[in-house]
This record gives sequence, C-alpha cells and structure tokens, in this order.
Amino acid sequence: MSIRLSQQDATATIEVSGRFDYSVHQEFCEGFEKLAPTVDHWVIDLSETLYMDSSALGMLLLLRERAGGDDASIDLVGCNEQTGRVLAVGQFDQLFRITRCGS
Repeated sequence: MSIRLSQQDATATIEVSGRFDYSVHQEFCEGFEKLAPTVDHWVIDLSETLYMDSSALGMLLLLRERAGGDDASIDLVGCNEQTGRVLAVGQFDQLFRITRCGS
C-alpha cells in the first residue's frame, strides 16, 4: 500500500494504491493535514486501490471535515467495481463528487 501526495496550485491529489484500510490511517491523515492550509480542491485517485473498507470511508470523512465540510471540494476518481460498491453503500455520492468509476 502506498499513498502519493502531489500539489499543483491549490489542488492536491492523493493517490491510494493497494489496500485503503486502517493500516494507512496515519500516513493518509498526516498527508492531508500537512497540505490542508494551502488546498482548495482535493482529488482522491482510487484507480490503483485494490481494497477499501469502512476505515477508509472514515478517513475520507475526516478529510471532508478538515477541507470545509459541506463547502469542501473533493473528487473521488477512478474507483473499480469493488471500491465503487463500498462508496455506493455508504451513499458517498451524497458527500463527494465521484467520477470516472467503473461498474
């Protein structure tokens, strides 16, 4: 599992590869906390995410809260069928923009 952070202007991209679960909690949270003061828009790239569980959903909610709650600009992109189902069950399409996801 790895998380790669990049920033261009006021947009930050977090790429999650492998398992998105509690084992990456510290790395994920430290990453977005470090960038948060200078970021207006977040892109969470799930195209290389093989597995996602409820702790990943909690981390996404933490990011949303830190990024401004209802005013947060966060895109979840590139999810596969499994991660798309997890997001759908949690009704995350109500809280995030979800694009470029396979079915």
